[in-house]
Amino acid sequence: MSEDPNAKILILEAGQDSAEIDNMHMPGAWTKLHYGPTDWNIVSPPQPGLNGKVCRLPRGRFLGGSSGSNGTICVRGVEQDYDDWGFPEWSGKEMFRAMKKSETFHPKDWFPHDQDAHGYDGPLHIEPATEVFPIADRFLESYQSKGLEYVPDMFSNGATANGCGHAMRTTYQGYRTTAADYLTKDRERSNVTIRCDSTVDKVVLERGSDGVLQAKGVEYLDNRGNRYKSFATKEVLLAGGTYNTPTMLLRSGIGPKADLEALNIPVQLDLPGVGKNLQDHQLIFTYYELSEPDLTDDARVNHDVDGYNTGHSEWKEKKTGWLSTFPFGTFAFARLNDRLDKENAEWRALERRPGRDPMDLTETQPNLEFFNTVCYGGPPEYTDKPKEGEWALAMCCFLCGAQSRGFVTIKTTDPFEPPYADPCYLSDKRDLLMMTEGVRFANEIVMEGAGTKDIVKGSWPPSAKHHLNKTNEDWQPHVQRYASTSYHPGGTAKLGKLDDPMAVVDQYLQVYGVKGLRVVDCSIMPTLHSGHTQMPAFGIAEKAAEYIQQAWATTSASKNDSGYQARL
Repeated sequence: MSEDPNAKILILEAGQDSAEIDNMHMPGAWTKLHYGPTDWNIVSPPQPGLNGKVCRLPRGRFLGGSSGSNGTICVRGVEQDYDDWGFPEWSGKEMFRAMKKSETFHPKDWFPHDQDAHGYDGPLHIEPATEVFPIADRFLESYQSKGLEYVPDMFSNGATANGCGHAMRTTYQGYRTTAADYLTKDRERSNVTIRCDSTVDKVVLERGSDGVLQAKGVEYLDNRGNRYKSFATKEVLLAGGTYNTPTMLLRSGIGPKADLEALNIPVQLDLPGVGKNLQDHQLIFTYYELSEPDLTDDARVNHDVDGYNTGHSEWKEKKTGWLSTFPFGTFAFARLNDRLDKENAEWRALERRPGRDPMDLTETQPNLEFFNTVCYGGPPEYTDKPKEGEWALAMCCFLCGAQSRGFVTIKTTDPFEPPYADPCYLSDKRDLLMMTEGVRFANEIVMEGAGTKDIVKGSWPPSAKHHLNKTNEDWQPHVQRYASTSYHPGGTAKLGKLDDPMAVVDQYLQVYGVKGLRVVDCSIMPTLHSGHTQMPAFGIAEKAAEYIQQAWATTSASKNDSGYQARL
């Protein structure tokens, strides 16, 4: 939007400027930002589907947001994921175009990339992994021996729902690249003002002579609690993410009437879908012990008692070392519906739409994603680090097409309080059955696959015996104990048609019933795609910018109002 020199843009960021946060720029230091002032510190209530487990739901609270604390992975899904949203404006072809528009791709000699799948002049610097550890190649061999075709750049071009390849990373020359790169470094513009440490409370709304609400600006607070107002002559854009965008709407008096009245918030607009439809890919790390050395990066990451400081020093001096990259190996998609149909009577009995499986996915969409770590590592709760002479890794599996739905709301009107988010993980039995089948298949890849079967001793830690599980029923307790967030929330300000009572925004991302207010983040996704959410987040932003540029290409008020839809 700032390409127009006449546009004046104010960006309000609740957290700090990320320029001085080393842990943000180091790709391998992701979990260091998941606590304290760099995180929103959102914690789920106990999850019945996970045996009452409480899940931390990290989200970046600094300039660049969660693009500065994610796994750097670029998995775009397949075109059908976006076709399912039901709008030609948001088709798979359109979303893949918009995602490509955001990137500058940097090829590597070892990687046979798909040239047409990438962009070459966007703000995001994207590349294949800088180091390919031997264990990653072993997994490629195992995937293929289990029927998953090798399609090297499949996670960029969306070519297959059943195959293996390499996922690109938002890294370059040892640095993480983030959303802040749209605004900083060589892309700074004088017509953009950034105010960090500025937490938005609510949208300033006025009701026009026609009775329709108009967004006029926002109220926000600095870190000392001082309150300010800023006014917009054109539009207010909410980009707080899946957890924070609905909370800003709720504090503004936009949302389910009962939720607002429970907190004595004056109801400006009864919009039932705000905060509903929460989705997240279920993710599980399952660990194995290796029998051979030098296949993983454990020597640098875990055997060195001062490994983090050693890695940090190397990154500071040379922008190399284990913290300069993210410790994931190769990736795969798989469809397991036919396998469940063949073996599981409960699955066969589930209803399904014509041409779709019980997860409401077509044959062109994966049921699950798999990837391996290149050392022992993962979320902070995993602390069984191997000592010298021991080597371990995780086989990771996450669920596509999840049917469980949660919600986001607020328990107080204090904007500094974290949102209340209940993902309702595995509350739908279909999710448990498919997720469990995925972990079962992943174990077969590890224990029976051609590249790994001779180098895996068994489960890690050695006292565990999960590698001996055989059936879906055997694996269900393991899944319910260890599954958690994939850090991929979406859906709480749903994109939908005018006659959808749970829709929050229209095809131009304008909030129904409010002029001059749009949502631009993954909260608009009606259903999650089959992949990681950072590339769709950038694609959504690219398309929103195009719509806004089109809307304001003329000063004619009637032209701008022509795209507005009201729900009466």
